[in-house]
Amino acid sequence: MSRPNDIDEDIDKKTDVIERRYEEEALFKDKNREDFRVIEEVFDRLTVQGILRFFKRGIIKDLHGVVKTGKEARVYFATDKDDRELAIKIYYTHTAEFRKGMMQYIQGDPRFKRVRKQSRAVIYTWNQKEYSNLQLCFNAGVNSPEPIAFYRNILVMTFIGEDGLSTPLLRELDPEDPSGFYELVLHEMQLMWQKAGLVHGDLSEYNIMVQDEKPVIFDVSQAMLTGHPMANMLIERDIQNINNYFSRLDVETRDPKELKEWITGGTEDVY
Repeated sequence: MSRPNDIDEDIDKKTDVIERRYEEEALFKDKNREDFRVIEEVFDRLTVQGILRFFKRGIIKDLHGVVKTGKEARVYFATDKDDRELAIKIYYTHTAEFRKGMMQYIQGDPRFKRVRKQSRAVIYTWNQKEYSNLQLCFNAGVNSPEPIAFYRNILVMTFIGEDGLSTPLLRELDPEDPSGFYELVLHEMQLMWQKAGLVHGDLSEYNIMVQDEKPVIFDVSQAMLTGHPMANMLIERDIQNINNYFSRLDVETRDPKELKEWITGGTEDVY
């Protein structure tokens, strides 16, 4: 038989649940009902609660539409209380395909020594890793989104674009001066390695934006610390990808071996 105190605790817990539910429903009505409906249909309850957390903390004021849908995540356009434009990246937690390759980019990273291998824990760590990598890039002066906050599978960062329209990818818009743009990309790669201590690991025309004829580096979740055993292999792959792309634009690209030496240990002058 339950004691009076136990009954009171149960009532308090149920009351808290009801109050939270009403509070959440009120926010759904006030904050872009249609986009919340889409989020609720696509993502689980924990993700919805995470979005509401950002509203309550004042990090997000208004949530707008989807700007990108991929196999790993969706990106939404949002604004904060100062009308600064934000990108809200939400990783899926209910699909397993892309999680299989994540652990190889997490294991061996001293920042994440104890990672549970349950699917949700891996996604949360992956999101935290992207936030940490963005911090390193932004603080090093790499032209990349500024990280604002993260929680669970949700990442908040500055939006690269204007009025909800994303800046085009390099694969979508050839630069006016391909040779000059190539040199700028190489400079960003050197900044990442020498100042941020990172190698992108998946750099290509698919994760470089063209903003005011300058490259913006994004999608850094898989980026590795330069001290990681995979770092040399990854920088070689990045160099090959970048050289291959700009060769198709008739740019005279640099020798891969000399370029690797310059990126990883050369001077800070432009190549």
